[in-house]
Amino acid sequence: MLDQGLHGMGIALSAETRARLMAYVGLLAKWNRVYNLTSIRNADEMVTHHLLDSLAVLPHLEGIARLADVGSGGGLPGIPLAIAAAERFPVLAVTSIETVGKKASFQQQAKIELGLANFTVVNERVEKVRAEPPFDAIISRAFSELSDFVGLTAHLLAPGGRFLAMKGVYPHDEIARLPAGFAVAQSFPLEVPGLGAERHLIILEKT
Repeated sequence: MLDQGLHGMGIALSAETRARLMAYVGLLAKWNRVYNLTSIRNADEMVTHHLLDSLAVLPHLEGIARLADVGSGGGLPGIPLAIAAAERFPVLAVTSIETVGKKASFQQQAKIELGLANFTVVNERVEKVRAEPPFDAIISRAFSELSDFVGLTAHLLAPGGRFLAMKGVYPHDEIARLPAGFAVAQSFPLEVPGLGAERHLIILEKT
C-alpha cells in the first residue's frame, strides 16, 4: 500500500527509506495502545491517513533547511518528512514542537530507534519557544485556525520564511479571518491515494 501510494504521488524513495517509514508505523501502533497518540488503530489506515498524507507535501520542501513542525502529536507530519528528507533533501532538519509530554516522549523514542539524525523534539508550548536561527518554514497538519497558527508561531519564522498549513477542504473562511500582515502566497490541492478526502496545502507569508 505504501509503495502504490508513493508511486501514485510520483515520489520515489529507496527500499531502506520505505522500511524506516513502515518501522515508524509499527512504533506508532505499539505506543498508541498505551498513549493514545492517534484515533486510527488500523495499520493500513495509518499508512494512508498518516504516512501518505504527511508525505504528500514532500515535493514542496525543496530549498528548506530548517523546518518546524508544530503540534505534531505522534510526530505527523514531521517524522515521515524527516525520514524521507534524509534521502531526498539531506540539508533539511526538522524540529518538532510538542506541548504534551507523552507525545514528545514517543517522538524522542522514535528518533532514537529510527536513527533520525535530522530530527529534534522540543517539549514546550510553541509560544515559549525561541529559535536561533529562526526557521525557514513552519508546518502544521493538525493545528486549529489559520489565524491561531500564524499568531502563535510567527516569532519563530525567518524573514522571507513561510507557513505551510495542511488542510482538508479549501479553508475559505479561515483565510478570510487571517490577521493583518499575513496572506496566502500559494495553495496546492494534494492527491493522497487511498484517502478518499480532499487535502490542500496552504502556503502563507508575512506581508
